[in-house]
Amino acid sequence: MKSIRASHRRWLGATSLTAFLTIVGLLIPMSQLASAHAASRVGASSRPKPSIVLVAGAFVDSSAWSGVVSRLQHDGYTVYVPPDPLLGLGYDAAFIRDFLDTISGPIVLVGHSYGGAVITNAAVGDTQVKALVYVDAFAPAQGQTLSELVTAQPGSCVLPPANVTSQPYPGAPQGAVDLYIKQSIYPSCIAHGLSGSEAQVLAATQRPFTTAAFTQKSGIPAWKTIPSWAVIGTADHAIPPAELLAMAKQAHAHITMAPGAPHATMVYDPGLVTGVILTAVQATT
Repeated sequence: MKSIRASHRRWLGATSLTAFLTIVGLLIPMSQLASAHAASRVGASSRPKPSIVLVAGAFVDSSAWSGVVSRLQHDGYTVYVPPDPLLGLGYDAAFIRDFLDTISGPIVLVGHSYGGAVITNAAVGDTQVKALVYVDAFAPAQGQTLSELVTAQPGSCVLPPANVTSQPYPGAPQGAVDLYIKQSIYPSCIAHGLSGSEAQVLAATQRPFTTAAFTQKSGIPAWKTIPSWAVIGTADHAIPPAELLAMAKQAHAHITMAPGAPHATMVYDPGLVTGVILTAVQATT
């Protein structure tokens, strides 16, 4: 009987050892997988978020980006809204290019209206700029002018002389003046669909646009090498939506239409614009 019990204990011991080794053998690779998964999650979470640079166009000021800025900051992004000088395409692009050089790490560059032409030229050759986002914005090809683009389709409210006022400015090229949209016209021209108080504030704080910029030719476009996104307000009265769409397609941009939005979609629907910016971030950084 003792020998039977001893044999049984030896068998149980051998079986237990085998089972233990089998479990250990299974647990080791599982623990390695878990460690690898944890490391990948740490790597993803430690990846630096890009800086978001927002460039305003003509006839608004930087405060028009406020709704977008607050949303991006809430999501943990560093946001810059540098003051576009609005002195001409070459000068403005060089100014924004120099500003981009002060930022370390990846950048998503966003332009509104005339600011789209500025970012198209400013980002050329800048390897830190990972995406371009155009909001109701010009996206010119090489050699194109704003004058040619804004008149390519009928209906722009910024063209009739009766809708604008002009002011001389120091150091202007011969014959150049600053243009402002008349405050009485502004709500229907730029801020269609916004509340009366919002439109009045935008009209009072608008920044002018030099006529010199209308005829300056755009250079090699950054969108040839940098992925692009475009937001187009379907009720834009400043740049006809059909022309905005043509430029976005020319730039091979991912296009989002903003139903009912005026020439200031970032004010009309800041959530939509923020969403497109975040889509560009996720796709490129």
